[in-house]
Amino acid sequence: MKRFLNFVLVCSLGFCVSLSAQTSSRQTTPPDNTKVNKDQRQPTADQQKQDRPDRDITRDIRRSITNDKTLSTYAKNIKIITQNGNVTLRGPVRSEEEKKSVEAKANEVAGANHVKSELDIAAKKTR
Repeated sequence: MKRFLNFVLVCSLGFCVSLSAQTSSRQTTPPDNTKVNKDQRQPTADQQKQDRPDRDITRDIRRSITNDKTLSTYAKNIKIITQNGNVTLRGPVRSEEEKKSVEAKANEVAGANHVKSELDIAAKKTR
């Protein structure tokens, strides 16, 4: 019986400590990019056209990017938005070389006059 009570006491104490750690590390402002997405001058991913040609263009560009093993995860996660055959590339890449590579892949699929690049070069984090 004494062992059982000790076990319950230890479990309760552990629960209280973990609960207090969770409440003290809460963010004061939740991560949210709603304001950025409300900028309607630039297309966002939710404005991707759902007609077959636009979906095919987006798919082919995404495949080309993800099949390239030299590109970083950043480059593989860029936004590709196709509207009426016109492609917008948005997001961070790691270097100028990656930026040029992604743009070239998009130009190859959609055509040079149909690609607008809004890619940014992200600074590498220092450890």
